[in-house]
Amino acid sequence: MAAAALAKAAAIGVTETVCVCDDGGYPICLERMDGARITGPQIAWNKAFTAAGHRRSTHLFNQPPNGPALPGNEAFGIQWSFEGKFAVFVGGFPIVVNGEVVGGIGLSGGNGEQDIACGLAGLKALSDLLARQGHSVLVEADIKK
Repeated sequence: MAAAALAKAAAIGVTETVCVCDDGGYPICLERMDGARITGPQIAWNKAFTAAGHRRSTHLFNQPPNGPALPGNEAFGIQWSFEGKFAVFVGGFPIVVNGEVVGGIGLSGGNGEQDIACGLAGLKALSDLLARQGHSVLVEADIKK
């Protein structure tokens, strides 16, 4: 997943950091491209942590009109939870295999569109690998919702 995400980053000309975490939000892979921001590892981990722990893509927390992290909504302020590890912006996706969240992937370094492209490349790589074994992986990860 990380290799595919970073290959996509190189192809589109952006330096990224990628974090893949387990379903408990703990990193199992963290890679930062040469020249990527030094803040990238923590931000990528936060995005992966949030996506895995809350079982949803991070951009959905801030998406109008009903994003739960928006002012006036029930979960407003959730981004200050978990000692600042809760990310409510683009770039974190749950890893959903056979309908079950098994982890998360988070990207940091590009703009929102670039982080999404790299994250989806990582998910697609896992999907391609597991499809040969009869498993399904959700690749869109709520992008349209």
